[in-house]
Amino acid sequence: MAHPMDATTTTMDTAAHRDASVNGDTAAHGDATAHMDTISHIGYLLRLADNALVLSHRLAEWTGHGPVIEEDIAMTNIALDLLGQARLLYQHAGSLSDPPRTEDELAYFRDTVQFRNFTMLELPNSGVASAGAADGDYAFTIVRNFLYSAWALPLWHALAGSTDAQLAAIAGKAVKETRYHLRHAGDWLERLGDGTEESHRRMQTALDMLLPYANEWFAADELDRAALAAGVGVDLAWLREQWLSIARPAAEAATLRWPADSGFRSTGKQGLHSE
Repeated sequence: MAHPMDATTTTMDTAAHRDASVNGDTAAHGDATAHMDTISHIGYLLRLADNALVLSHRLAEWTGHGPVIEEDIAMTNIALDLLGQARLLYQHAGSLSDPPRTEDELAYFRDTVQFRNFTMLELPNSGVASAGAADGDYAFTIVRNFLYSAWALPLWHALAGSTDAQLAAIAGKAVKETRYHLRHAGDWLERLGDGTEESHRRMQTALDMLLPYANEWFAADELDRAALAAGVGVDLAWLREQWLSIARPAAEAATLRWPADSGFRSTGKQGLHSE
């Protein structure tokens, strides 16, 4: 039997390659990266890297605390995949710096306000600021992983056509990993959403809490617009459509109610973070 999300991702794959407005037509742009200043280019890469790094650390907190041993291993492997993506992106950003910087410098020796990760990804696994790793809520983690993976898969597909050749290569690798992340989270989304009364309640609570944080992902600023114009980045309006086409049907198939739109907008990508 085909996986319920296979048809959705296949449609998304086709659209990503068909729609030249996603990241610009490479042939038409030529060496489009020359039109994006180096500081902005590095900033765009750091946003991507910071997202992967911060979420990888939150997921790593489940190591030794997973509900069953198989999931303990699976979540740790997903965390390692994200850490690997962050390393490649930091290495690339560091190579563009003058003087060059190492991945360790970028990961460990920047102040809090210099990180540009989405706020959703830094929230504690329980969704409660005072809780520790052992107090994590698996429903919260699964919903967050699902929403992020549904965003990341079309993103990486589009970036595989970036005019930044190194970023395109990183994206090509990330697509394969993210496809598994989405499948894993989607399976658990359906299993828990359409499971017991308690599991359904916890999944719905997590979705209600997390979804407003996704607004930040699609709020384009000057850096996003510069990356798009240079053919380095993606069109966030297009990305939101792709994300919704994956996330909403899967949530509803899991008997979860998709929350109404919210005006809330977190500010992690601007360097203003939660506790």
